[in-house]
Amino acid sequence: MSSKYNRREILKNIALGSGVLSLGGIMSSFYAIDLLDKKEIIQLKNNINHSVCRWPYQDIPLEEFARECAKMGLSGMDLLKPSEWETVEKYGLKCSMATDDFANIENGFNDPKNHQKLQESYKGLIDKASSHEIKNVICFSGNRRELDDKTGIENCAVGLIPLLDYAAEKNVNLVMELLNSKVNHPDYQCDHTVWGVALAEKMQKPNFKLLYDIYHMQIMEGDVIATIRKYHKYINHYHTGGVPGRNEINETQELYYPAIMRAIVETGFDGYVAQEFQPTYNDKFAALKEGIKICDI
Repeated sequence: MSSKYNRREILKNIALGSGVLSLGGIMSSFYAIDLLDKKEIIQLKNNINHSVCRWPYQDIPLEEFARECAKMGLSGMDLLKPSEWETVEKYGLKCSMATDDFANIENGFNDPKNHQKLQESYKGLIDKASSHEIKNVICFSGNRRELDDKTGIENCAVGLIPLLDYAAEKNVNLVMELLNSKVNHPDYQCDHTVWGVALAEKMQKPNFKLLYDIYHMQIMEGDVIATIRKYHKYINHYHTGGVPGRNEINETQELYYPAIMRAIVETGFDGYVAQEFQPTYNDKFAALKEGIKICDI
């Protein structure tokens, strides 16, 4: 069953969060204990830092969603704007991948015409992320629009290097997502792991990383576990999703996520794995809880 939400639209126009209570800065996880009964919190194995992407659950108020995610034992939430951070922080969750309205999949760093505006906008987001001790900010290559791969990499490097130097001073990573151009994001340029790795190697900036989306890369190139083992040093974040369909990651789809999670753990990975499937269950929390259980190896 397809979702009424489309990620491309939500990343452009994601609704404001409900973080209206300003509590004077970053909330510690101790405050979450006051909001939740410790007996309600599921104890996970702690081999994986579990997170979840906000966009598939937009119909659930952020306050409620954050509370339920904390009960499930999650430690992070992906793709939140600055206006939403304090709401999840109240429940001991971290924004595990920051974004804002200007971050656009189709219009990214491979087009020099975008550089000045993107650099100005990203500096503001980096400053905000740093003040909340948020480590990761998402970025995108943009669509090819007939650019060859070499030129796309060169253009991205020109636009990103000054920004990466600025982000390094703030202890922030810029993380480019690998997306499929076959089904969901036609013409997107950073659509293979080797392209993202080539960009990383060209720039030689340790705070540039890749977001390896397992769903997208299964569609584009397969060979998921071997790719993770080969290129793990370039990856600091993972997204999940069932193939085909981008729905639950259970036995209804072709990937076996426990083996993938074991391979990730074996690389020494200490970042986040964020659930990004679109739930088909009537009870979306039950779907998310199932996905977390499957990945909690």
